[in-house]
Amino acid sequence: MSNWSLPALLASLHEDIQHRLHTARKSFGHPDAKGDSSEGVWLDLLKTYLPERYRADKAYVVDSQGSFSDQIDVVVYDRQYSPFIFRYEGEMIVPAESVYAIFEAKQTINANYVAYARKKAASVRKLHRTSLPIPHAGGTHPPKPLIPILGGILTFESDWTPCCGDPLWKALNDGSGEEDRLNIGCVAAHGHFVWNQAHHEYEFTKECKPATAFLFKLISMLQFSGTVPMIDVNAYGEWLTK
Repeated sequence: MSNWSLPALLASLHEDIQHRLHTARKSFGHPDAKGDSSEGVWLDLLKTYLPERYRADKAYVVDSQGSFSDQIDVVVYDRQYSPFIFRYEGEMIVPAESVYAIFEAKQTINANYVAYARKKAASVRKLHRTSLPIPHAGGTHPPKPLIPILGGILTFESDWTPCCGDPLWKALNDGSGEEDRLNIGCVAAHGHFVWNQAHHEYEFTKECKPATAFLFKLISMLQFSGTVPMIDVNAYGEWLTK
């Protein structure tokens, strides 16, 4: 009989994330250093535990018309079907068609940071995405519908007490609808929230292992997102002549 314990493993995963976020908040004096450290913790979690078809990096997102998003703390993107990912002078640029989800990583959640995360989500969703017909032995399948890009926020603490009270709901619902919607978020010291599309409302789950619960929920949402569309590489290639 094995001595392994699944509850202990899941608890240890969350405790490691929470401890690292807490250390970053307590140890780094400069806000930029705190922010970079927090981003690194969340990126390590996603890089380690997301299925291999996904990648997670800090990046800009570009479309075939030459428009760029703001820089995004955490971009979850496809690596199996993406024909190119640009790396230049330490910066990463991902084509819009490859993006599954984007997150802002902050030390704490408050109204200003929620609004900022919504703005970042909108800057990615407004980009143009191509989708080509998919060839098969008998002909072609029609172009895949574009998958919704998930948006979210990842933090350690909350400026609100309680974390899941009316101020959080107001901040999350203060946007312009689907364009800047935050679909999922985690406050590692308290719980995680998701947008329930069927009921048109947010649900906050308080739990003792929020980081692990968030990870599982994100993987589930990515599974239901399906696969990114077939990118029109020639649309990007047209920039070679300009």
